[in-house]
Amino acid sequence: MYKAFRWGVRLIMAAIVGVVLIGGLIYFFASRSLPDYDATYKVTGLTAPVEIVRSTEDVPHIFGKNDPDVFFALGLAHAQDRLWQMTLMRRTVQGRLSEVFGQETLKTDELMRRLGLYQAAVDSVASQDDYTKAALQAYARGVNQWIQIVNEGAMGRGAPEFFLFDSKISYWTPADSLAIMKLMAVQLSNQLQDEVLRARVSLAGKDLVRDIMPDDPQQATAALPDYASLFPTMQKGIQTAENGAPGAFSPFPERGSAGASNAWAAGPDRSAAGGALLANDPHLGLTAPSIWYLARLQLQSGGVIGGTIPGMPLVLSGRNKDLGWGLTTAYVDDQDLHIEEIDPDDPTKYRTPDGWKHFKTKRVIVEVKDAKPVTLTLRWTDNGPVLPGSHFDLATVTPPHSVMSLSWTAFDPKDTTMTGAMDLMRAKSIPQALDAAKEIVAPAQNITLADKDGVALVTAGKIPLRDRANDTQGRMPNAGWKPENRWKGALPFKDNPQFVEPKSGIVVNTNNKTVDRPFPYNVSFHWGDTQRIQRLSKLMGEREVHSRDSFISAQLDTVSPAARGLLPLVGANLWYTGDPAPDGTPERMRQRALEMLASWDGEMSEHLPEPLIYAAWMRELQNRLIRDELGPLAKKFDHLEPLFIERVFRDTQGASHWCDIIQSAPKETCSDIARQSLDAALLDLSKKYGPNIESWRWGDAHIAEQDNPVLGKVPGLKWFVNIRQSTSGGDFTLMRGRTKGGDGPDRFANVHAAGYREVLDFADPDSSVFIISTGQSGHPLSRHYDDLSELWRSGEYIPMSLDPALARAAATGITHLVPKGAAQAAN
Repeated sequence: MYKAFRWGVRLIMAAIVGVVLIGGLIYFFASRSLPDYDATYKVTGLTAPVEIVRSTEDVPHIFGKNDPDVFFALGLAHAQDRLWQMTLMRRTVQGRLSEVFGQETLKTDELMRRLGLYQAAVDSVASQDDYTKAALQAYARGVNQWIQIVNEGAMGRGAPEFFLFDSKISYWTPADSLAIMKLMAVQLSNQLQDEVLRARVSLAGKDLVRDIMPDDPQQATAALPDYASLFPTMQKGIQTAENGAPGAFSPFPERGSAGASNAWAAGPDRSAAGGALLANDPHLGLTAPSIWYLARLQLQSGGVIGGTIPGMPLVLSGRNKDLGWGLTTAYVDDQDLHIEEIDPDDPTKYRTPDGWKHFKTKRVIVEVKDAKPVTLTLRWTDNGPVLPGSHFDLATVTPPHSVMSLSWTAFDPKDTTMTGAMDLMRAKSIPQALDAAKEIVAPAQNITLADKDGVALVTAGKIPLRDRANDTQGRMPNAGWKPENRWKGALPFKDNPQFVEPKSGIVVNTNNKTVDRPFPYNVSFHWGDTQRIQRLSKLMGEREVHSRDSFISAQLDTVSPAARGLLPLVGANLWYTGDPAPDGTPERMRQRALEMLASWDGEMSEHLPEPLIYAAWMRELQNRLIRDELGPLAKKFDHLEPLFIERVFRDTQGASHWCDIIQSAPKETCSDIARQSLDAALLDLSKKYGPNIESWRWGDAHIAEQDNPVLGKVPGLKWFVNIRQSTSGGDFTLMRGRTKGGDGPDRFANVHAAGYREVLDFADPDSSVFIISTGQSGHPLSRHYDDLSELWRSGEYIPMSLDPALARAAATGITHLVPKGAAQAAN
């Protein structure tokens, strides 16, 4: 027995030692890819020495003799910290994820290959101006130089993720940077998804679209025709999608997540210190690391500082000495789906206004890890590429003997968006910035501007020009063979919405509607916000003059205008009604919840129970209203639709009919549904958080999920690489934290928020502040992997200055890049 015990102890000790040794080896090899920020590198591709001065927060301040050398250094710095992220984004837009991940990403690769966005990026290189071409080439040389340094120095392949996959790192090219811009266009538009959903709801029943997907209430529009009337061969009723789920690593956003941002500016006359102010917080899906990366570039035109995205040689949102700018998604309707009728006698042809025409076709091979390659036949029509019915639920709205094609401004082979962005980064005034905006094609963005004289807002990007006789006005798929349904080019830039030197001295945008013009000059029927704009307009109007601190306060504001507007409406007949109920009963819990909500001001604080009660109540209410009319389609509306709830409870155009449950004999009123929904929500919450309603906390449910897309799925590792934090805010607050939705236990998790924030003050430029949601490094072993995340969560910022002396004084590392030729000559 004693002998067995001794051997058992030995085996346990051996296992422990083995685990420690394996862990040590993993740490050793993984840590090899941590860059040394104090190193000197002899490199090719530079004309003169360059310094990369790293601040305490790992923000690179880059100083060089000329602009190409500075962009070279930015490429190297991006690669040092985010090489895996850059290659993953490139593979996504190339449709080459399956070479690494196997069949789980095949659906994503198929879609990206059919769209052909990478080829559009390749074609667009020639259309950039000389300055931008030189910048793209220099940036690519910098990325490739770091890859070479990693290979020659056996530096852990550049990132821990590369150890998991047996694939070589291809060198970077100028087209790759343009492709990342195309990928941003993918992530910032979901007009396509809305068109499909409108069509599906239209097939489900008359006038349902009008209520559940209303156009902006301030916009007068023509009635949307029934989809079945446009295509009589379509089967009416709710069409179930067989395989509508997106593929793994799909960059296409879910409905309501196609970019949601805030930007506003105040001119000198509205500033307490006499200098213009600007705030910007673009919202994208949360990841670890963040898609954003802070940087400062010393160009020949002057210093530029702000937020970059690894893969592109750009400060996308930030400031130079004279100009500040911020971005919000413009929600331009830049996508149209077209039904393409196939020739019944020859499936290689489709119908056009001039008769039958052959599809343009191309065969490509998708390599798949651990599986046979897949051959795809790509097809194009005059309207754009043909999409498979297995994506976006397209099969549910495609008539028999037809396919669906897509028109999109992002397909432009002469896209000069990168040139426009380069010009904007170097602009010295609002007029120069407006000139730069003319070159931007896709993604369409609202650019908020501030200089020493004033403020402005302009919509930059191509806006398709549609025929007045268009069947659906771009709101649903249309017949692609009709000439009136085809695009007629684009609106001239002068017709893009512009607000220069407004009398109020303030410009604001929260993805809200920017213009009220009739079709086809209306820009869009669907906008990204109808709620946040109410709160921001109120905050801006409450003060005669503003300061940096008032802008920060607005950026971090967590009051929900949706909650303030809906609760009195939904609970109008529930407040203080009924006899007092004994403790422990559902009636008493409902009464207590209503008492708490009656005195709540709508602040979505992580420390309060009221936001959780409100969110759960509205979710249950909306689901009960729509599930009998929409059936399985109800899952597509898994986030609160405030305009819909308002229409129902105000009985706008008879919308209160949604309150009656069709399958039940009694006729339910809206008050009945409101009460039943609250009881059901409270019961669900009590099961998860206990019966003491006062102890519930919104932050326990509203956890920010910043997950590493690869390592975050590895058992054991996910506890170290995924960043989870309780957060305030919600779907409709200025400090927005969009919830995950769905039916899972983490349905209220925060998955889409402001990964980057800036507040600029031109009265004291060095007091301008910035933050990103994680850290600068994408390496989990780096102290800069998550060092900014707690500041971000708590609403704090870091200062970033254009003063070289300040950058050097606070430097924690200086990387010296020396041209090889110059070093050899010196020796």
